[in-house]
Amino acid sequence: MDANAVAREFLRVVACGSVDDGKSTLIGRLLHEAGRVPDDERAALKRASVAHGTRGGEVDYALLLDGLEAEREQGITIDVAWRHLETGRRRFLIADCPGHVQYTRNMATGASTADVVIVLVDAGKGLLPQTFRHTAIAALFGVGEVLLAVNKMDRVGWDEALFDRIASDYRRHAERLGIKRVVAIPVAAALGDNVVLCSGEADWYSGPSVLEHLESVEAEPRSSKVGRLAVQVVLRGPEGARWLAGTATGGRLSQHDQVRVEPAGVMSTIAELQVGGSRCDSVEGGEAIALRLADDVDVGRGDVITPAGAPLATSDQVAVDLLWFDEQALVAGRRYQLKLATRTVGVRVAELKHQLDPESLQPLAAKRLAFNEIGGATLALDAPIAFAPYTQDPVLGGFILVDPVHKTTVGAGMIRHGLRRADNVHWQVLDVDRKARAALKGQRPRCVWFTGLSGAGKSTIANLVERRLLAAGHHTYLLDGDNVRHGLNRDLGFTEADRIENLRRVTEVARLMMDAGLIVLVSFIAPYRAERDAARARFGPGDFVEVFVDTPLAEAERRDTKGLYAKARRGELPNFTGIDAPYERPTDADLVLDTLSASAEVLAEKVLRHLGAG
Repeated sequence: MDANAVAREFLRVVACGSVDDGKSTLIGRLLHEAGRVPDDERAALKRASVAHGTRGGEVDYALLLDGLEAEREQGITIDVAWRHLETGRRRFLIADCPGHVQYTRNMATGASTADVVIVLVDAGKGLLPQTFRHTAIAALFGVGEVLLAVNKMDRVGWDEALFDRIASDYRRHAERLGIKRVVAIPVAAALGDNVVLCSGEADWYSGPSVLEHLESVEAEPRSSKVGRLAVQVVLRGPEGARWLAGTATGGRLSQHDQVRVEPAGVMSTIAELQVGGSRCDSVEGGEAIALRLADDVDVGRGDVITPAGAPLATSDQVAVDLLWFDEQALVAGRRYQLKLATRTVGVRVAELKHQLDPESLQPLAAKRLAFNEIGGATLALDAPIAFAPYTQDPVLGGFILVDPVHKTTVGAGMIRHGLRRADNVHWQVLDVDRKARAALKGQRPRCVWFTGLSGAGKSTIANLVERRLLAAGHHTYLLDGDNVRHGLNRDLGFTEADRIENLRRVTEVARLMMDAGLIVLVSFIAPYRAERDAARARFGPGDFVEVFVDTPLAEAERRDTKGLYAKARRGELPNFTGIDAPYERPTDADLVLDTLSASAEVLAEKVLRHLGAG
């Protein structure tokens, strides 16, 4: 690529590393010495350096980026600070990412769109765990270019052997992660050595400065070369025409192109294109567009328009790499919402394959992913999605996971491939359905889920309800927690992961029984709100009735008919709900039964009235 072509390129740069490695100082120096800091901001920097600086009153360039008051007071970077820089050769968007472990998600945000990652290493400390973690995240997001800035070389006497050892160790590690190119530069960011101009302090180094290297980088495109549109909204034109709107990604889309609507796979042709309300013949990736198809096909938000010759994969089961953000660990079996481009779909973590050790790069056996850990997993989605492997199309291969209860982002991931077994298993159409079976029994099938602490009275009340239903001629089945663990779930213990799988299996059994036309009574502690909500989501509107058997812990422990609380208090029953494992009370149960205010018989009658069978 010639110099003029490089100059026209826009480069996204992310600086990361461990705390106090000098990221903000390095970028502040770049901005300041490149002459891109306004006079009023320079004056403010001098004042801030006196009040908050760490250099004895001298200009502290890190404060150019540590804009939050909390950051200046603590001397750390919390948020991702973005700055534009334009030199005579190139334009940059530079992000200073936090070094603290608790802000790793911020670094992931920056890396997801970066062309180059600057990894800073304190020469006196060498490669640290956070260095390896940030490098693994960069590799996970497909960044192929790393600038290793070995900082604070002035404090180690510009030791060439030390620099070579750090650079060599890092290159070996990065190569194993698939990072294609690492350029190592010795710097003293606080003094400006090798930041913008090359320094004479290290006569053994003849390479470029940080800015010189960034100006010459030939960045590989991160987006797909295939032009696509993930539909964000469907608009109606003045004559009723349906326009599909969103942001084009990848390469070019043109009028009269043959396209497919994924995941349905329906073929059509682009009849018209618009950008900003004006007609055009073609559009490029990155533009907000609207297009009209020649055929009146069913298209909605979350569908993808792709060239006919470049179909997307579709599946409801995918293998992924995950970076976990949440303080509550990821556990196989738990449900979340997956957001991929403009599509949102319910998802269950079907299997956690491994956890990645960012230092040794070994896949470790794991049943959970803790805060900031990276791992491989398989996801089972509620409906098929159209996707591309992340390495081919980051927009249609990268996703986030959202907690369905708190609506917080708990993880980010990259789709590697769909699972072949998902393509080989299809629903078999049957002539006899649930409606026919229910009509034969003369009843409305439902799942009545009794939840509460051990000893609350769930099984007692559920048993009374079933007896009354049976006496009235209804067809029922009672799934009791203890009974199910003798057979179907005898292989499961009482860890969080096993509890989640326990409830998943019971939910699916209850669905099958309801499909058979039965009224299914489920008596399970079901301690986690997320799993109860996940169970409800597997049933149709009105088919799932959550009954909270509300008994205070002290009363349940006083009853202790099975002697379980006594064992738990003695430490003989670990992970016992209410003692050393949580019970999350329902917040919106369909029915609440206060066992201190009425007998089991009266409460059973209340359930029957709610079901319309009293």
